[in-house]
Amino acid sequence: MLDPVKAWHEEHMYFSRLLRLLRKEVEVFHGGDAPNTQLMLDIISYLREYADQYHHPREDEAFRRLVALRPDRQLPLARLMQEHRVIARAGDELARMLEEIDAGAIIQRADIEEAAAIFLVYYGNHIAREEEDILPLAGRLLQEPDWIAVKDAAPAGNDPLFGAEPLERFRDLRRRIEAEAA
Repeated sequence: MLDPVKAWHEEHMYFSRLLRLLRKEVEVFHGGDAPNTQLMLDIISYLREYADQYHHPREDEAFRRLVALRPDRQLPLARLMQEHRVIARAGDELARMLEEIDAGAIIQRADIEEAAAIFLVYYGNHIAREEEDILPLAGRLLQEPDWIAVKDAAPAGNDPLFGAEPLERFRDLRRRIEAEAA
């Protein structure tokens, strides 16, 4: 079995790279220039679709199992599960605004910057808390049957962006990520 903590960490690193790219586009927007809204929408779409359908359900199962083993960690783990829902709503709101801009709507710059800041800060802090506290705890406490249940908490599927063959709709984003890394 692939090391689940390593895989979890790797996904967080992918998500962090995407958040950095999104932050760069927000900075372009803040500077008064036109950001690449399609790139921004692709990032949010990936984070919503992949993270919310595959990554977060597995995390939520791991969190439930950790609470059973460490009831004293119930509050921070419940908070992280709640943040999955908050991040999803913040991503939806930011995507809605960007889609409206693409459709020609006029939206206050401050409103978009606020929505982006909420999404970026929540997501970044969320990943940091999991990396610092929860991943090490899971690595120590969860056993192979737990990890099998965690894996089974989400449908099997290839990563549509970072997998061996990215989906067509994410190929431009993949090229941008690779260019940033070079």
